[in-house]
Amino acid sequence: MSGLDTLTAPRGVLYGGDWNPEQWTPDVWREDVALMQAAGVNLVSVGIFSWATLEPEPGRFELAWLDEVLDLLHGAGVAVDLATPCASPPPWLAHRFPETCAVDAQGVRMSVGSRNHFCPGSQVYRDHVARVVQVLVDRYAEHPAVAMWHVGNEFGQTCWCDLCAQRLRTWLRDRYGDVDALNAAWATAFWSQRYSSFDEVVPPRTAPYLHNPAAELDFRRFTSDQLREVHREQVAIIRERSAAPVTTNFMNFFPGVDQHAWADDVDVVADDCYTDPADPASPARAALAHDLVRGVRRGEPWLLMEQAAGAVNWRAHNVPKSTRTMVLDSLRAVAHGADGVCYFQWRASTGGAERFHSAMVPHAGPDTDLHRAVRAQGALLQRLRPVAGTRVDARVALVFDWPAWWAGELLPARPSARLDVLGQLAAYHEPLWRAGVATDVVPPSADLDRYDVVVVPSLHAVDDASAANVATVPARGGVLLVGPFSGVADEHARVRRGRFPVPWTGVLGASGEDWRPLDDAGVTVASDRYGTFTATTWSEHVRTDGAEVLATYADGDLAGHPALLRRRDPGGGEAWYVTTVPPRDVLAAVLADALAAAGVAAPLVDLPEDVEAARRGDVLFLLNRSRSPRAVPLPAWAAGSTDLLTGDAVADELHLPAEGAAALLAPTEETP
Repeated sequence: MSGLDTLTAPRGVLYGGDWNPEQWTPDVWREDVALMQAAGVNLVSVGIFSWATLEPEPGRFELAWLDEVLDLLHGAGVAVDLATPCASPPPWLAHRFPETCAVDAQGVRMSVGSRNHFCPGSQVYRDHVARVVQVLVDRYAEHPAVAMWHVGNEFGQTCWCDLCAQRLRTWLRDRYGDVDALNAAWATAFWSQRYSSFDEVVPPRTAPYLHNPAAELDFRRFTSDQLREVHREQVAIIRERSAAPVTTNFMNFFPGVDQHAWADDVDVVADDCYTDPADPASPARAALAHDLVRGVRRGEPWLLMEQAAGAVNWRAHNVPKSTRTMVLDSLRAVAHGADGVCYFQWRASTGGAERFHSAMVPHAGPDTDLHRAVRAQGALLQRLRPVAGTRVDARVALVFDWPAWWAGELLPARPSARLDVLGQLAAYHEPLWRAGVATDVVPPSADLDRYDVVVVPSLHAVDDASAANVATVPARGGVLLVGPFSGVADEHARVRRGRFPVPWTGVLGASGEDWRPLDDAGVTVASDRYGTFTATTWSEHVRTDGAEVLATYADGDLAGHPALLRRRDPGGGEAWYVTTVPPRDVLAAVLADALAAAGVAAPLVDLPEDVEAARRGDVLFLLNRSRSPRAVPLPAWAAGSTDLLTGDAVADELHLPAEGAAALLAPTEETP
């Protein structure tokens, strides 16, 4: 059962956004609630940045305004996602207790005047957070408007202060037990870094040269875990009085928090996703982000907590979305498993740092094309009620792991900064997305038996248990595809000794001895199956240990050595090894062959350019990103479907208008 079930069962797909009534007068509140009703809004987040309004002075709480707001919303049938306001403490807390503000790596203490300036290691901060949360829970746990709790906002704060140093030492003691184990894990014999006591350890503050990568990696783990503690302390207070689900808004591929580690601390996975209308790759990146978020809670429906209705304010040049793109972004999220789509924010702020960020009600008011599109979208989403609660059935997994990302890209002094972990992940995901193949993004420790194809685009660091988990895929009949610079290091960022990738040489039937970043010219690769092409960025000096060579380096120092290999496993599966960065079309062909070997088919054949397909439950979503109409031939099972968005019956070909969409519900007895 999904944590969203209690919200979606009476409402269908959730729709709304952040509402900040503390910025407005009560007459605007009443206008806003009436507009929400007209737009079909059924969920709003309230109170995310309201601490200074709720508690204007230490211990003095003013809650009458929030009483009125919640009553207004309940009277209008709008559910509330009530926030704990810990993300932005009021200035009085920093003034009285300067240690509650974070310190950066250079030793500079953060000031008030922005947001997220708190130190998560400060017990004074945590005590004040606990007090305001307790007040909110005591007063509103049984309020009929409160359907969900929103803990904090976009967790990801890092602090290098002495308080955090103390907590880091405790975390390290718990992790390693004694300082000798720490020294072994961190390889402190290098550069005379051996510690004789945990008390000597400090966060990786500004140093004259490179930091110890193992220490950096553990500090990132500690930072995520410390923020998780702040989150869990608030959740514990909430759950003493309230049975409503708890969430917090993640930020998909954000490096500050290991979402997989947090998965069971939220009842609902929520995400903030801001596509860039000026970037042609943005739709593919959004789909990848959605597949990541869905995988955090093992395929459960999730909530798109924030997106932009038009332009944002924080890019150098803020190109706005069209109203049609706004709808396509929402439908893409639903197609990839979202049970709700919300925006930042409901009404545009007239002051403050985000005064030029778009909103569902713009500065010009409701008599605008944007707000009319907001109302139309509310009606459209309600037609998708049959989708709420259903799952995306993915037979393909892409493996991604936060610590492996940190170790493989964000730490210094590696063979090349050009082998971008997220870039590799996106490159392997895009052909699958274009073909309409459902894909979950999961950690290497996940239950991989659910998937026929497991793709490891670039997993630099992996622990022994997770490596063994990945290695079982071909033996049980699945297809494993491993990309470059994978399986290189253990969980402490120590390079594994032996021919690489050490954990998988047997299953791949190949092994390497040297990593070789390429110059700008790249290298020629020849293949009977994939033709002759230029590979870029990266190459690896490998040999075959029984695998079939499908492509060979044709020039340079590695001329004659394998570039792409495949091994057929006695268990019936296959293992593929890509040692370089091939062109987009070649990588797509390799992935297509891997899918075919596993018997994985796309939901459609010959999708027109700029049309994307995604299957969720019994509904096939088709989104036309083009500014021209597109005709889409339908598979036999989809003929005779009903388009939920229009109510029309569809024959064997669907005609999508420019930037239009369809959600086809096939007759139950014909759905494969």
